[in-house]
Amino acid sequence: MSEHLPTPTALGDVAARQLANATKTTPQMSSITPRWLVHCLQWVPVEAGIFRLNRVKDASAITVDCSARDERVLPQTFVDYDEAPREILLSAVNSVVDIHTRVSDLYSVPHNQIAEQLRLTIEAIKERQESELINNPEYGLLANTTPEQRISTRTGAPTPDDLDELLTKVWKEPGFFLAHPAAIAAFGRECTRRGVPPPTVSLFGSQFVTWRGIPLIPSDKLAVTNGKTNIVLLRTGQARQGVIGLFQPHLQGEQGLGLSVRFMGINHKAIASYLISLYCSLAVLTPDAIAVLENVEVGKYHVYNYPA
Repeated sequence: MSEHLPTPTALGDVAARQLANATKTTPQMSSITPRWLVHCLQWVPVEAGIFRLNRVKDASAITVDCSARDERVLPQTFVDYDEAPREILLSAVNSVVDIHTRVSDLYSVPHNQIAEQLRLTIEAIKERQESELINNPEYGLLANTTPEQRISTRTGAPTPDDLDELLTKVWKEPGFFLAHPAAIAAFGRECTRRGVPPPTVSLFGSQFVTWRGIPLIPSDKLAVTNGKTNIVLLRTGQARQGVIGLFQPHLQGEQGLGLSVRFMGINHKAIASYLISLYCSLAVLTPDAIAVLENVEVGKYHVYNYPA
């Protein structure tokens, strides 16, 4: 037997929707992160894309004396400088955004197609910037940590003892720990197991786990390889002889620190091109401004047996 549907007596949803305007979001991109490292660094402008890092050649050679109440001869000294200081060149993260003028002319209401293409590409460039600040083989945090400032975990999982040991390496006004979210979770499990759950602090409108008052800042740009990663501890700021970010100011088409967007023209296929460039680098002013905890295992869990 065939099923007979009742005859509609009012306008249906499908037909009614043809007259309605859907509320549209801007394009969403799941790879966008808060990029806390960029927010936490002090950014210093440079000229001509070059930053020269001058240091005291041998601080132990500087002689001073606490004089007694006599007429002894005062020590004579001078401060020598490194004759071949390191020069850090700014690095560029670039991309060219192409968009057909027909698309931008016809389909830019309610959201401007050019603006959204540029916004999402800039987000991708800034994500790459944070990754380079950590992993770049020339100027990244990990590459600029000296062997004396590297330690390994005692048992694999990051324990309070390990982070305390890391604090002994950067004890002069430490700023923050930098760790993968999985490493922060692993540290939290070790604290819970020992009955010392870490407190939290509010920064930038978000909650962060802390240890000894120092926040653990998450970043997914610290790689997890075969279940292991690193935790970094930094001192920041030029006045503290810490870690600083470097950028090029006064760029043509400047949109932010070291970021510029420039229109490149329209070709014979009616495609408009925009060049996006982000110039940045990083400097570790003194070796004791950074330390790394290596071989951090993130997959260790504990079974708790509670009394019935």
